[in-house]
Amino acid sequence: MVYSIEIELHMKITKLETIFVKPRWMFLKMHTDEGIVGLGEPIVEGRARTVAAAVHEFEEYLIGQDPRRIEHHWQVMYRSTFYRGGPVLVSAISGIEQAMWDILGKSLGVPVYKLLGGACRDRIRIYSQCHGDTAEAVAARAKELVAEGFTALKTAIDAPVRLIDTKAYIKGQVKRIEMIREAIPDTVDLAVDFHGRSSPAMSIQLAKAFEPYNLMFIEEPVLPHSVDALVTVARSTTIPIATGERLFTRWGFREVLEKQAAAIVQPDLCHAGGIGEVRKIANMAETYYAAVAPHNPLGPISLASAIQVDACIPNFLCQEQITLGEGYLKQPFVQTNGFIELPTAPGLGIELDEEALMSMTDDGSWGTPRLFYDDDGSLAEW
Repeated sequence: MVYSIEIELHMKITKLETIFVKPRWMFLKMHTDEGIVGLGEPIVEGRARTVAAAVHEFEEYLIGQDPRRIEHHWQVMYRSTFYRGGPVLVSAISGIEQAMWDILGKSLGVPVYKLLGGACRDRIRIYSQCHGDTAEAVAARAKELVAEGFTALKTAIDAPVRLIDTKAYIKGQVKRIEMIREAIPDTVDLAVDFHGRSSPAMSIQLAKAFEPYNLMFIEEPVLPHSVDALVTVARSTTIPIATGERLFTRWGFREVLEKQAAAIVQPDLCHAGGIGEVRKIANMAETYYAAVAPHNPLGPISLASAIQVDACIPNFLCQEQITLGEGYLKQPFVQTNGFIELPTAPGLGIELDEEALMSMTDDGSWGTPRLFYDDDGSLAEW
């Protein structure tokens, strides 16, 4: 028996449209001659206008191309520029690649995860950020989030942190963790983001002090430039180590996995290379028995892209998010008992609320960073 499948042979990219969006995001619309528009979120926090320029530099190659040749276009964009990697280039590619997957899924009438091997799960566990000016405020916020249904939370250590800080600093951080843990049930996970603020020596001391509280993970206990330093911290504690938000492509994760420097990798769908690349990173991580918890402090397109990967990887742990898309999507995601149900709409499964979005656009300026200084006046990691 001979089967025949009719495939639209000709679809062309006609335009790349970038939109700066409050509070610090950039959305991409990839237009085609078939009327299908793909969505992506190419952004480096603080470098939106720089990434926009990088996106539009690809127009000379992409206009007129079939957007469904995703892997081919990824290779051309990444390899043909001679200089490879880095946050600006790979973030531009990430958003473009997301939009291509959105178009492919829409053209076939299926969610992206069905094109990546199908779903491994029915719903996606998410965690919420938990912050406050005092330990008491953070504990109170933790209670509120648990009441909303979240089963996993993440807080952060205070900044600035000296290279070797005082006993008082350590006691203050322990108090925060202790108060949060006392405020929430043992069935709720708690993670702590070190944010690369701490030196390896200081991270070891903090991790030891945090061990009685059974943390889900410590995130970025050191800056990402020395895998050996990360290994030193990982070997010093029983708390799982997570890292990866500032690593790009599978090559950026290779040494971390080979040296088993982290139990959890956190590729960012908007920085690490896009949907297909994070799928490959997850495959690599699986061979080292590492879990995947995609990083996402960004917007709803980033979340939608991450969910497509989360759905189809067996080693998924938990998904970071700061917005479910209210005010940006026609149908925002819904959190129920700490989970988001798998989307069933084609592509990324989302549609922008164009009317609401008009009031959310801005000039791409950067308003998030907070400058921290040590008491001697020198700049500290934020």
